[in-house]
Amino acid sequence: MALQDLPIQFGQISTVQSCGAVSYQDSILPSLSLPTSLPLASSQSVPLPFPMSHGTTTLAFMFQGGVLAAADTRSSCSGLVACPAAQKILPVHSHLVGTTSGTSADCALWKRILARELRLYQLRHGRRLSTSGAAKLLSHMLHPFKGTELCVAATLCGFSGPSLYYVCSDGTRLQGTLFSVGSGSPYAYSILDQGVQWGLTVDEATSIAREAVYRATHRDAYSGNCVDIYHISSKGWTRRSREDLKEEYYREKERQERDGM
Repeated sequence: MALQDLPIQFGQISTVQSCGAVSYQDSILPSLSLPTSLPLASSQSVPLPFPMSHGTTTLAFMFQGGVLAAADTRSSCSGLVACPAAQKILPVHSHLVGTTSGTSADCALWKRILARELRLYQLRHGRRLSTSGAAKLLSHMLHPFKGTELCVAATLCGFSGPSLYYVCSDGTRLQGTLFSVGSGSPYAYSILDQGVQWGLTVDEATSIAREAVYRATHRDAYSGNCVDIYHISSKGWTRRSREDLKEEYYREKERQERDGM
């Protein structure tokens, strides 16, 4: 069934709005059907019992060695640390990962939906969809939920040639070479803007990403605990061992005391 002929009904959004909001005839994937197991249009929006403030620090940037993605591991809910060891960088397939910020459950759900659709595309066409195509597909799937309580902000980091795309739950899709998302992003940008260059080695890029996440977690109460780092290259993604950032805090404190003496 062609994409434009599929009668899709999304949660809390009428079918007429959904079809009018996005013209699927312009899709780069005319033969790719959208998921049919999305929330039903009859589902009702349930008010939250209390404000669920949350924050995070995720970042990704391109360099000559591919794409590097990093994130903290603190999952927060209002003033509570819901999980100190959350996974905020989610592999989609062998050459694509996504950094996630927003509501953890929403991010995990849409990562699984995207991974499924990309795998189906690969089986149908015998090749992987490009990072650009994956970003456009995710943007089209999320756009009908604009104005609802869905909260997803993902940075897709892939290698069909180094590629970096930011996709938000309102359908926003941006291409760039450096992104940092979350409540700790202003502090991360202070390190990234002065350190990221195209000619970095993998070790240098890893050190800058680690430093940016550490500075953000030191200043932002909603970010913290550990840092995850992924490197995406032509050979696929590799993951660096998770590191507890409090050890870096104590090492820096010792250096400051030693320099002060």
